Amino acid sequence: MTRVKSITARRHRKVRLATRGFRHARQRRIKAGKEALLHAGQYAFAGRKNKKRTLRRLWITRLSAAVKQEGLSYSKFIAALKNKKIELDRKILSDIAATDPTTFTKIVDSVKEKN
Repeated sequence: MTRVKSITARRHRKVRLATRGFRHARQRRIKAGKEALLHAGQYAFAGRKNKKRTLRRLWITRLSAAVKQEGLSYSKFIAALKNKKIELDRKILSDIAATDPTTFTKIVDSVKEKN
């Protein structure tokens, strides 16, 4: 008779491989490992959303600090950008402020000048 490989063993192997690096029973026991994987997936999903939030806060903080050095507040700077129809997002602006201060100063000066 031919040997039949267990489907259960295959499923268990998948769980054991996925839970490598987990601690204690979560790595060794199948039931605890499955539960840990479910929670890990939930945390990963939420983490991807939180990452976007956190990065936006970072960009705003960087922009605020850079604009304060130029003698403006963050909110007035953003409002002036919108009025002048300059469509640079916060990510790009904060990157320019961090890496190329002279260009950022030119942007702020163009926003400051009156029509």
